[in-house]
Amino acid sequence: MPRLSTAVRDQRRHHMNQLMDRLEVDALVFGSADFFQYASNFLLDVWPWERPVFLFVPRQGQPFALMNELSQHHVAMCQAKQTLWLEDICWYAEHPRRNHPLPLPDQIPGVLVELLKHHGLAASRLAIDLPHPLLATVQARLPGLALRPAHHEMRSLRWVKHAEELAIMRALGQLTDWLQDRYREHYRPGVLVQVVDQQMGALMAEEAAHRFPGEDFEIMKCWTLTGPASASPHGDGASCGARIQPGDTLVNFVLPRLNGYYVENERTWFCGQPDARQRHAFETARLATEAAVASAVPGRRVCDMDAAALAVIEAAGLDAHVLHRTGHAVGLMLHEYPEDMAFNTRELQAGEVYSAEPGIYIQGLGGFRLDDTVVVGQPPEVLVKTPKSLDYATVG
Repeated sequence: MPRLSTAVRDQRRHHMNQLMDRLEVDALVFGSADFFQYASNFLLDVWPWERPVFLFVPRQGQPFALMNELSQHHVAMCQAKQTLWLEDICWYAEHPRRNHPLPLPDQIPGVLVELLKHHGLAASRLAIDLPHPLLATVQARLPGLALRPAHHEMRSLRWVKHAEELAIMRALGQLTDWLQDRYREHYRPGVLVQVVDQQMGALMAEEAAHRFPGEDFEIMKCWTLTGPASASPHGDGASCGARIQPGDTLVNFVLPRLNGYYVENERTWFCGQPDARQRHAFETARLATEAAVASAVPGRRVCDMDAAALAVIEAAGLDAHVLHRTGHAVGLMLHEYPEDMAFNTRELQAGEVYSAEPGIYIQGLGGFRLDDTVVVGQPPEVLVKTPKSLDYATVG
């Protein structure tokens, strides 16, 4: 099973040092869960808004962090597996109790002040992923400290994926293809969509246990929208009791995560033979997805993927039924950076990963979306291989 090695750690540290040089700062500070994972290879088990964490990556020296005690045993387990890229950790207590040596949450600013002094960063320039009131308090206590918001610049660190990251996403894509075949076997008239989704989640968990034993696997969503509800990209908020009916258009989502990385696999289905309007919308969505995928090559612009898909939909006379952009990047977050596909004019780089999911939504008829996760390259590599043919999509 592919995991991230120290080669990925070293490459990321090189990129972070280059960013520090460009920003003219002495360290990067990460307080959000996704950037914390990027720099440490540790998937946080706390919400930072509730239990703040800070990871400091200095230009000189090793990273150090302040974390909540809830994570202590999890960290120890990761250290035992040698997957953690972080050794210097200061802990604070979850709540007060007698004879406890750890500082309390209201002492965090003082702890951070002492950590910065200890590491020679008390009068330095720090680039931060997100502004935080605790860091503002620290700055007030250290007049020589400068905080530079740099979330926009930091996002570029995560655009291009290492080969080891792609290997994880490739393995996960294969699992989603396996599950779509199981969906095809279970979609039938009268089936409760929430029941079949729960069944599919159980099947995927069992298959993942066979393929990836001991790894960090989660199912974000196995979700089916059927009939008129599928005309809303995220459903109508009334899934409870919804059943597949003859003639329905269905859209499903298979969204798992493996060792921190997501893949999207979404398909459109028909319960029984589709009529002419359904076939037209489906074929248009399929061709639009393929056009977006074909545009995922180095040197083209990010927005060209969206423009290529939209051109297909416009030529088919269905552009009035478009409700969202063609896609977004995929990685440590399901919706990764960059997220502004339709308006982003920078050049695509080899190794970026995007969803290609142009959608057509016809009120009263249904939604039509075939979502491929694609790696930018020459040629592009589609990580999910589930067929997009009308024959495969017809069930029941």
